[in-house]
Amino acid sequence: MALIKNKDEIAKMRRGGMILREVLSRVASVVRDGVNGSELNELTGKLLKEKGAQPSFLNYQGFPANLCVSINEEVVHGIPDNKIVREGDIVSLDLGVNFEGMHTDAAVTVPCGQISETARRILQVTKECLRLAVLEARSGNRLGDIGYAVQSHAEKEGFAVVRRLVGHGIGYDVHEDPAVPNYGKQGEGMRLKEGMCLAIEPMLCEGSYDVVVAPDGWTFVSRDRLLTAHFEHTVVVRKKRGEIIT
Repeated sequence: MALIKNKDEIAKMRRGGMILREVLSRVASVVRDGVNGSELNELTGKLLKEKGAQPSFLNYQGFPANLCVSINEEVVHGIPDNKIVREGDIVSLDLGVNFEGMHTDAAVTVPCGQISETARRILQVTKECLRLAVLEARSGNRLGDIGYAVQSHAEKEGFAVVRRLVGHGIGYDVHEDPAVPNYGKQGEGMRLKEGMCLAIEPMLCEGSYDVVVAPDGWTFVSRDRLLTAHFEHTVVVRKKRGEIIT
């Protein structure tokens, strides 16, 4: 796939990104004590169908759901199933949308009711890491500038950056080149060019950055079972800073 998307392709992605934002916001709004993961998954499918869009993740490499639901120590790719959200949990909702043949991808981690101070901080810092990374998604920079922005801020605030999982290019497929690590050195890696479309997704851990795959074969979990958080936007590389389209 071409790394640089043209105006028409980006326009389609922008329309899909608006749908994704609306659906993800609606699903996040119903996270509460006692909600079932399957309810969140079914609501996602219903809302996407109403808007004439398709879920990117359903059946992608065999994934069995519209939406990834990952709770507390679960980093990403959590299968909704019948998992129950409880008061004090933090819940990552990760959604890909296929609209007019182009994909977008975004994630938020939301609190369920009253959460701990550590949970509040990891949510805040992960959001800040995403904001800083988007500022680095400008033409002439390199991938390492994005990774450095995430890693340096996360570690300054006492959190670890997952190394095994990274962001990615996106467009005609939900996962395209290049890989977009959340760690790195300034001035290293591929040079960014205007029109590149990237899914930038900081994933932070309270403890070690090591992750393992759960018995379901999909869910990545922090090895030490401490809290994690995940935020993501689809971003177009521009001259001054990244353009968020989700």
